[in-house]
Formats: sequence, structure tokens, C-alpha cells
Amino acid sequence: MLLTDWLAHIEGLHPRGQAGIELGLDRIRRVKDALGQTQRCPVIVVGGTNGKGSTCAYLENILLRGGYRVGCYTSPHLLAYNERVRLAGRPVADDTLCEAFAKVEAARRDSGVALTYFEFGTLAAWEVFAAAEVDAAILEVGLGGRLDAVNVYDADAAIVTAIDLDHTDWLGSDREAIGFEKAGIYRPGRPAFCADPRPPRSLLDHGASIGADLRLIGRDFGFERDLALAQGGESRLQWRWWCRSGDRLLKRALAYPGLRGPTQLYNAGVALAALEALADRLPVTMQAIRPGLMETELPGRFQVVPGKPAIVLDVGHNPQAVRVLADNLGSMGFFDRNHAVVGMLADKDIAGALAPLRGKVDAWYAASLDGPRGTPAEHLAEIIAREGLGGKVSCHASPAEAFEAARGRAGESDRILAFGSFYTVAGALQAMRNRSE
Repeated sequence: MLLTDWLAHIEGLHPRGQAGIELGLDRIRRVKDALGQTQRCPVIVVGGTNGKGSTCAYLENILLRGGYRVGCYTSPHLLAYNERVRLAGRPVADDTLCEAFAKVEAARRDSGVALTYFEFGTLAAWEVFAAAEVDAAILEVGLGGRLDAVNVYDADAAIVTAIDLDHTDWLGSDREAIGFEKAGIYRPGRPAFCADPRPPRSLLDHGASIGADLRLIGRDFGFERDLALAQGGESRLQWRWWCRSGDRLLKRALAYPGLRGPTQLYNAGVALAALEALADRLPVTMQAIRPGLMETELPGRFQVVPGKPAIVLDVGHNPQAVRVLADNLGSMGFFDRNHAVVGMLADKDIAGALAPLRGKVDAWYAASLDGPRGTPAEHLAEIIAREGLGGKVSCHASPAEAFEAARGRAGESDRILAFGSFYTVAGALQAMRNRSE
């Protein structure tokens, strides 16, 4: 079977296909035990509403530059499934994934379990990492934490990044309910981090109740931004990371991370704190940390594409993420007109996510997304008009078509933003790739 055959097969295992969500650990635990999977290296689990992918990227990049064999599992992907499973910083080959899928399928059949798409992929990623004998495994939570497939593995260090309203149908309608679900990745006696400056009481209480070694930003680690520090005879704008380690207070002056936006200091700061907590097993030097942060790249996270008109790609799809996006856009300078390509899933707070861009967009290009969770372009257009967001609105059959329409109308001094979903950014990337071929 080719990779495309396998992906079609695992989509067909759940009645709602790839979009099927069914939380719980019983199914995946049965197949995990049948596979005989055990943990032989440090495992870092990263959850949170926003910032998970960036935090995983910093951890991966620093450890790679420290000379470690690193496996990193993230989701969703943009253009190819292989992006979800990386070894040595690169997506794994089709053959490697197919071999892992075959092992999982055999164990699944023997166990009589119907896994979801994400559960199947999570087990296969672990098989890939085990075969490669990685020194460290970084696992990104797919949804929530407590009942997410990734939580079948025990975190040696667990990170919760920012917490906000998202996936409320599954996780609860307020930050307290969501915080409890996110805290489910914490383990008794092990380092547990929260990079949200206002952690929900539910997260704090759960960490305390299980005896986790809870470490909070602003109390146990943190950062200072925009420091003019002398270096090599020049004054350069840097940031300073700090962390309490036993009786010591560690401080490090660093150049700004490669990923854009002020919120990235929260993600970089918690990644460094987690690595400090694992220093006895995964020591890293400043020679690994500095380039590891500066050279980190991640498509679709406030990704600015060189050229004219300016193009910004961002997978932000909830109110918190788009507020950050709006702030980042404001720091870019002046553009004659702003064109926004948007496509979103129906289970998102669409009105709340679009609100931060009220009055900041001259032309909207609403794109329909395929699948049972996709929102028709016409419905997006209705929300834009009803909420009084301003700007002209046109409807398009796909993100790629919407992006091409924006490029056709944008002048050299304009800016195009594509956001709202991984699918929207993927469509824009595919359109740009088609033009370059």
C-alpha cells in the first residue's frame, strides 16, 4: 500500500473520517499495549490553545543543534501528512510511515479496536521514533490534553502554553473547564509548566492535587524584553530569559527568536525552562540554544513571504490567536490596502475570531472549506457583514481561488493576509507553489 492508500484507510476507520473526533484513551491504550510500546527516552508533551507548534519547533531545533536524535510529532499538516512526523528536523519518508502504519494496523486488528485518524497516526509516529532510537520525543497534543491520544504516553516534562476558548464542544465553555483538560498531561512528581500569565485555577488545583512539580511563568521562569545590551562593541536589542533552578537564578541574554511576534517570547521561554528541567538527561549549551532559537522557522505562524505585495500567512483560528495576529500586523508598517483571505471551520467562534480585524481590512476574500466541518464562503460573508467588520466581500470556492483573486487585485504597496485555518494557509501555499512551477 502507498501512503495515499494508508491515509484513505485510516480515514475510513471512523464514521466521520479525518475530521472524526472521539476523545478517550481506552482504544489507543489497548493497541499501544499490543504493540509493546515502551518509553526509553525523555518525552516532552506540549499542550495549550495557541503556541503549541512554535514551542515544539523551538524544543526540536535546540535539541537538534545539541547533537541529539529528535523525533517530533505535531498536527495538523499543511501540504503533506509527512510533516506531522519528523526525524532530525525533516519529515519522514513515505516508506517509513507505511511500515509504521502496517504495524499499527496489525495490532489494531488483533485488538479489535476502531481507532480514530489521530489515534492511528499517534501510534505510528511512536513506532517511527522507536525504530530510529531517538534520544528525545516531542509530542504535540491534538485536542485538549486529558483525553487526547498523545496523553497515553507519560511526559517527563509537560508544557501548557496559552489557554483560551477553542473546541468548546469537547473541552467546555470557559477557561476553567478548558484549563482542567489541558492540565491532564501533567504527571505526579514531574516538571509541569504553564506559560499562560493568567493560569486558570483549575489548572493550578489539578497540578497541586496530583503532586506535579508545577512551574509558572512570572514566578518560576520568565523573560524581560527589549534590552539594549552591549555585544561585540555594539548595542543590540535583545531579551533576557530567567529561570529558578534549585537555589540558583539563571539569566541568559539572547537574540530574538526566529518566529515573529512578541508572544513568541512566552513560547521560547517555556521551551528553555523545560530543557533546563531536563538538563540532567538532555543537557544543551548556549552554542545550541542561541542558533536553535534564532533559526527556528515554522510555516504558517505569522509567516511573511518576501516580495510585493506583502504576503502574511497565519493559521490563527480563534479569538486569542487573531488578537495576536492583529497586533503583529500593526507592527509591520503602512500598506495602501489590506486584503484578507479567510476560510474557517464551522465549530470555531468565527465572529469572535474575526472581530480583532474590524476596520483593518479593505477587501475580504471568503473561501469555502471542504469537509463536514467546513464553513461555506457565503456564511463567512454574512458574518463579516453582520458584525460590521468593514471592507468589501467576495466569495470563492476554495482558499486557493480566494488567494489568487487577492493577488490579482492587490497592488505592490498592498498587503495580503491568509488566515483562519490550516486549510486556508495550505491553499495559499499551494497556489504560490503552482505559480512557481
